[in-house]
Amino acid sequence: MDIALQYCNITVNNVDDSLAFYRDALGLEVRNDVASGGFRWVTLGSAAQPGLEIVLSEPHAGRSQADGDALQALLTKGVLPMMVFRTDDLDATFEKVQASGAEVLQEPIDQSWGPRDCAFRDPSGNMVRISQAKK
Repeated sequence: MDIALQYCNITVNNVDDSLAFYRDALGLEVRNDVASGGFRWVTLGSAAQPGLEIVLSEPHAGRSQADGDALQALLTKGVLPMMVFRTDDLDATFEKVQASGAEVLQEPIDQSWGPRDCAFRDPSGNMVRISQAKK
């Protein structure tokens, strides 16, 4: 039996602002854009992982008012789980993302546990780390 991760959700304040980060700065491709009930769910992916998609949606999309409010509070505090991406050229990726105007949290450094990585905040305040395996 095989099992694989298919979707990973990222809660964002504004789908369009987030597209500018995930699509334009990180280079992910839009796979699907679905509107329903005044909300949108946009999926993005990478050619390097064709079976995995990231889903961008707002806190209240498909949730009760109370659950959406709770998720919005966590998003506003910046405490939702981070995303970690992998690249084969960290310095070039860092330059591209930095040029997009994203908030830099950490410039590329060699970590004691192995990878070289950097960190940004997406337009909604989510932490996004980008890692490159040790050469």
